[in-house]
Amino acid sequence: MTGKVIPFNPLDKKNLGASVAEALLTKEVHPLGDVPMFEGAGIYAIYYTGDFQAYQQISRLNREENFQLPIYVGKAIPAGARMGANLELAAGRVLQKRLKEHAESVKAAENLDIQDFQCRFLVVDDIWIPLGESLIIARFTPIWNSAIDGFGNHNPGKGRLAGKRSRWDVLHPGRGWATNHAERLETPAQLAEKAQTHLNILPPCLSGQFIQAEGE
Repeated sequence: MTGKVIPFNPLDKKNLGASVAEALLTKEVHPLGDVPMFEGAGIYAIYYTGDFQAYQQISRLNREENFQLPIYVGKAIPAGARMGANLELAAGRVLQKRLKEHAESVKAAENLDIQDFQCRFLVVDDIWIPLGESLIIARFTPIWNSAIDGFGNHNPGKGRLAGKRSRWDVLHPGRGWATNHAERLETPAQLAEKAQTHLNILPPCLSGQFIQAEGE
């Protein structure tokens, strides 16, 4: 008896989001410290190829221009779009500026080198940004989106400090404003071990293919 075959629908929401994720992973890789000027909002992936001991699993997969496992994935959307204020709001250089902020965080860290970081980015319509980002994070579980979180944090400004210092800022000290947060109980050594343990189990799929035919 033959089972029912469900036809592939390219306009299904999950397939549209998957096409955005796939498009990002085909984009040219740029040094994080030298991202060109460009307009637009979108999604991005950051890759590490350096010698920080806890991240050697990542470096192994990204060296020789393979770039299989991002260390961080994020998005940048116009501020007004978050509020639903204006569907026609101009994005400006919001994505390029976000990558520049990340580069400054890496440069501030005492034990990281900006020369060891590369990135891919994709300018995309606002409506698809969150879905594309979430699919890529779900696929790769980047270490800075999960076990060592806090890389994407902003300086909260005076009078708005709350909570403990992020795990990222404990493992990679250097951002001046982060020292104003309360200390964590976890030490850098404990967090490095946590990172290595996390990376001992690689994602089941490192492919850039997200769209699959029914039944695969």
